Amino acid sequence: MKIKAINPNTTLEMTENIGTVANKYTSDETEVVAVSPERGPISIESYYDDYLAVPGILDEILKAEDGDEEYDAFVNSCWGDPGLDACREVTEKPVVGIAEGSMYVANMLGASFSVVTILPRARDFIEEAVRKTGLEGHCASVRCTELTVVETEDTRDAAAEALLEASWQAIEEDDAEVICLGCAGMGGLDEPLEAELPVPVIDSVGAGAVLAEALVKLGKQTSTIRTYKPPESKEIIGYPDRYQR
Repeated sequence: MKIKAINPNTTLEMTENIGTVANKYTSDETEVVAVSPERGPISIESYYDDYLAVPGILDEILKAEDGDEEYDAFVNSCWGDPGLDACREVTEKPVVGIAEGSMYVANMLGASFSVVTILPRARDFIEEAVRKTGLEGHCASVRCTELTVVETEDTRDAAAEALLEASWQAIEEDDAEVICLGCAGMGGLDEPLEAELPVPVIDSVGAGAVLAEALVKLGKQTSTIRTYKPPESKEIIGYPDRYQR
């Protein structure tokens, strides 16, 4: 099995870590290839960043759909799951977002979960991702830190300390029973944090990759009967030929 994990931002160090984490949690028979788009923001911390990243994500899926590459599933590796619905319209193969993946896993491990994440400006962005899954009734809180996305990758010790503090607040003040790490750049910090906390900590990249692998093993594809059927054929001006469906 071969899975493509798409880091919607263009920070290559983060992309490498996404690949390392995803391959750690998937089986030996599964290969996860992590990529970044050829263009896009170096990090996603706003709706502006999010929307600018979507064409690059779609391009990485369309490469496979047009026969340039062969993959069995895709992982949208940003916690906001940017463009996830559009991704599912251009391929029948499973596409899993790490936000939804981490929350689905957390929901099976406790009655409530909290998301510990990046800058406060991202709170609404993160809460929207929670609402999209329908799990807002199980989300005890979204706890923001002062971390930027790039800092979660570049300053690991400081990032772990900030996330530990936010996690304790979520557990003690919000009654969280599970913690979701709300950024792909936090990949690999689940184990050291879990060693300090009395609750499970979910690595979002690992959860997304394992669920994508599971869907392929179950032999399931995305339903195309209505919402995720292929886009209607029409002229798309100013985009590469790959986007003309």
